[in-house]
Amino acid sequence: MKSRTYRIGQIVPSSNTTMETEIPAMLRAREQILPERFTFHSSRMRMHRVVREELEAMNREGLRCAAELADARVDVMSTACLVAIMAMGPGYHRQIERDLLRVARENHCEAPVMTSAGALVAGLKAMGARRIALMAPYMKPLTQAVVQYIEHEGIEVLDALSFEMPDNLEVGRRDPMQLLDDVKRLNKANADVVVLSACVQMPSLPAIQAAQDAIGLPVTSTAVCTVRQMLEHLDLAPNVPNAGAALAPASK
Repeated sequence: MKSRTYRIGQIVPSSNTTMETEIPAMLRAREQILPERFTFHSSRMRMHRVVREELEAMNREGLRCAAELADARVDVMSTACLVAIMAMGPGYHRQIERDLLRVARENHCEAPVMTSAGALVAGLKAMGARRIALMAPYMKPLTQAVVQYIEHEGIEVLDALSFEMPDNLEVGRRDPMQLLDDVKRLNKANADVVVLSACVQMPSLPAIQAAQDAIGLPVTSTAVCTVRQMLEHLDLAPNVPNAGAALAPASK
């Protein structure tokens, strides 16, 4: 029997270069062990600097992007910027998901709609996380907004490192393996899970499994949690090799 091909749709900041590499990389790895196949489709919102003014302007473009992806009849649709949503205040991912869903349905697309912000929260809860430590490239006020957002969802953030990089292109060029040194500075005592990259633009996938093996704690990222929720929406096993605890096969 021929395996089904699923269309993955992402609403992506114009300067984001990571979600269109890490999401396909994880799903291509899954294709090596499971029969389903995937294609990848994006619509872009303008954004250069990770500052509140540009994030607010970018959010307004999201509905146009949802309509464009609806035209491609994608099978799942997700935003690909965490901080743009979390900076708008606690619980905002639920509002934007409702707005995007309305636009998708108005344009005759029946795909489930999600956000990377909501996916991180859902992924952490699925992992049983009550206390986490995280790293992000944002300026400290934006990282603090992310911390407050996550804590509003009932998950305590014990420590958060801010690398203070406002240029989004520069964030995308950061060496993911540097995170293996960065995580040594993170206060992980009493943490249930480490979020190696809370930002979907800061590359982390090559370091996820290595960090988990090194520190002996479950390690994930927003991109990993986004893939997990995409697969759940498609009723597919959330199983990707070497992508950390959130995408590990369920124990029997």
